[in-house]
Amino acid sequence: MSDTTPESAGRAPVSGAMGLSQTIVFSDVSVVRDGRIALDRVSIGFEEARIGIVGLNGSGKSTLLRAMIGLVKPSAGTITVDGRDAVGEARAVRRTTGLLFQNPDDQIVMPIVAEDLAFGLKNHGFSRAEIAVRVAGALDRLGIAGLSERRIHELSGGEKQLVALAGVLALAPKTVLFDEPTAHLDLKNRNRLRDVLHALPEQAIVVSHDLDLLAEFPRVVMIEAGRIVRDGSAEAVLGHYRGANR
Repeated sequence: MSDTTPESAGRAPVSGAMGLSQTIVFSDVSVVRDGRIALDRVSIGFEEARIGIVGLNGSGKSTLLRAMIGLVKPSAGTITVDGRDAVGEARAVRRTTGLLFQNPDDQIVMPIVAEDLAFGLKNHGFSRAEIAVRVAGALDRLGIAGLSERRIHELSGGEKQLVALAGVLALAPKTVLFDEPTAHLDLKNRNRLRDVLHALPEQAIVVSHDLDLLAEFPRVVMIEAGRIVRDGSAEAVLGHYRGANR
């Protein structure tokens, strides 16, 4: 498909490392917030294992991401996640689709690491026994089991970001949405998160100004003034984006 074609119809699905993936479809979606058009008649599908989203500040990237799980409601059009309405069936969508916020402090609510992960699971109705298994598994998976009893305020920015991601992964989603995941990280923790991201079996849709983070993705989408203006390979789209914003 041409990198200048907005719609992704006809793309062959690309599975993740363990085949975890969903199809997220925007059908003529517009979002108007405070009198400003944040998304403008967007029609696009997301199904690849790794998809990057780029654009200048205020272009609509975060709005696009949050709309996928019903945190932003369309003013017009529909959004479905594996056939479920992102607004009308938001709770079911959020069981299979997790969002990692740009700032982990916006996501972490409890003072102790294990308590924070357990809090999110309890809200989704899991039993105490299942919560214990999921908390331990998520922390171990990211190599941060030793942080289980640590106080959140004692953690570094990179550790907080991994704790927030563990909270998302504890729900066993098929898709993880990342909103500027490296924005507040130093180089060491940025590289650590990059390695974790590339190893995830889950589908990942990543909004980022860190273009190198997206360089190996099979697909990158560029958004401008609320509209999809480029959609194709990382090489083609990132090359255009760099050239247009020198």
